[in-house]
Amino acid sequence: MSFDIARVRTALPGRRVDYYETLGSTMTAAAAIRAPGAIVIANQQSSGQGRHGHVWHSEPDSGLYFTIVLRPRLAAELLPVVTLALGLAVQEAISQVCDAQPDLRWPNDLLIGPRKCAGILTQLDGDRVLAGIGINVNHASLPPDLGAIATSLRLATGRAHSREELLCAVAGGVDRMVNLLETEGSGPVLVLFTAQSSYARGRRVQVDLPGNLLTGTTAGLTADGYLLLDGDDGRRHIILAGGVRPETVSAGPGSDGKSTP
Repeated sequence: MSFDIARVRTALPGRRVDYYETLGSTMTAAAAIRAPGAIVIANQQSSGQGRHGHVWHSEPDSGLYFTIVLRPRLAAELLPVVTLALGLAVQEAISQVCDAQPDLRWPNDLLIGPRKCAGILTQLDGDRVLAGIGINVNHASLPPDLGAIATSLRLATGRAHSREELLCAVAGGVDRMVNLLETEGSGPVLVLFTAQSSYARGRRVQVDLPGNLLTGTTAGLTADGYLLLDGDDGRRHIILAGGVRPETVSAGPGSDGKSTP
């Protein structure tokens, strides 16, 4: 189904919204925009960006692939907390619009059951944060190599959903979360994320690091939004980055899921 960009622009007055039928990456296009709150959305991406340099194909007419330009009044070291705040905004929007309850996997994934339905990528660019968001919305099926690790909101709920309504809900949620960070600091976001994520505390996980694989139990978040891990090696680790997976799941290539911006 075609995307009704006019509906989105009407629902988000005063906000720049650039729409493309096909685009290499919304993150790349958004990098040229200064206006805070601007949104770049593509019906299809040919080289969407994910974490750790991953590149993802984004199926047309099915998902939401967009980047929001943010200019938060925050210290640069709080960028990891911005990522967590974005996850909370996407989680809330999916719950409200689609009546689904995704889990948050630190730092940037949303899952329904064991399968990823959305991903977030944040990049600091001067005084701006480029917030790339990809959501599998109305995919009726997924390629065989992704079916075990990814899903869509349609597959999870048994019905199609309005991409336009979901985008507007995410945009509103992002505004609220950024305002919360600016006015009250990182504390409330960290509390909310810990409450809404089964991965933040008490979860047996494995963490894929360059040249190393850690296993242990998650033990909460630092004040900067990093993950604490009580490792099986007897040490407490601060996880700055890395692929976090349930201990029983093998983390093979492409295990980040399908849609990332």
